[in-house]
Amino acid sequence: MGQGWIDVRVQSSMDAGELTGLLDDPWIAGVWQEDGVIHFYWPHERWTSETRRELTALVQRFGIDVGSMAVHSLPDKDWNAAWARSVKPLRIGQRIVIRPSWESVALKAGEVELILDPKQAFGTGHHATTQLLVEWLETHIHGGERVLDVGTGSGILAMVALRLGAALARGIDHDPVAIECAHGYAVQNRFGTELTLDTSPLIALSPQQFDIVLANLDRRTLLDLNDLLVRCIGGDGRLAVSGLLIDDRADLLDAFHHIGGALAWKRERDGWLAMAFTFDQEEQA
Repeated sequence: MGQGWIDVRVQSSMDAGELTGLLDDPWIAGVWQEDGVIHFYWPHERWTSETRRELTALVQRFGIDVGSMAVHSLPDKDWNAAWARSVKPLRIGQRIVIRPSWESVALKAGEVELILDPKQAFGTGHHATTQLLVEWLETHIHGGERVLDVGTGSGILAMVALRLGAALARGIDHDPVAIECAHGYAVQNRFGTELTLDTSPLIALSPQQFDIVLANLDRRTLLDLNDLLVRCIGGDGRLAVSGLLIDDRADLLDAFHHIGGALAWKRERDGWLAMAFTFDQEEQA
């Protein structure tokens, strides 16, 4: 039997997967985000003073109040109960149901589900930035689309697109741990060759002809990659971006306008912003 678990709680609306990826600690057993609190879980024997220093530095780097960070010990018997209790099925939009493998859901007519057991990182649909793009996909997948998901993380957006009727989806991420997690989810949800997940750089895919390009990234990365993202769009395809704070709106509108983009959709939630663009193909040529 193990020595129990450490539950580190941080008050923040920041995406838990992004923080975890930046921490880059292979011993994190799980991450959960609920009601403005991020829970990081470590096996007790893997929680060290160095780990605490690294997490504290990361929290400070993003302007999160270090005083909100609290460390709790959980015995083995409480860990399983706490973990299962915290992970509940989630409905997004009109049709998408995300659930852990140990929870069953009676699907309503037209609903589709994904099984995602929260792991060490990368998004299970609970953050507003992901939910906004899932809702956008519900109204823009009509069947047969080719979808590119940049910064795919858990692969959730690529998998949602396929469940809604896309013909194929490709998810790319620079982090091999994220791709490993995404592969596990793909197998768990019985996806086949219609879903590709890898660490290919975006430049290697440009120019390719996707009908929909998704990018749930931060402001700086979107500004750096804007031209490459647009090169991956074919015909009258669309680009949908998220991971933005509301104050980022003007910068992104200006950047995409200069390469032929026209704002086609925007939505805000919990201080976060998602937008979608169409492009003038002649200006891209």
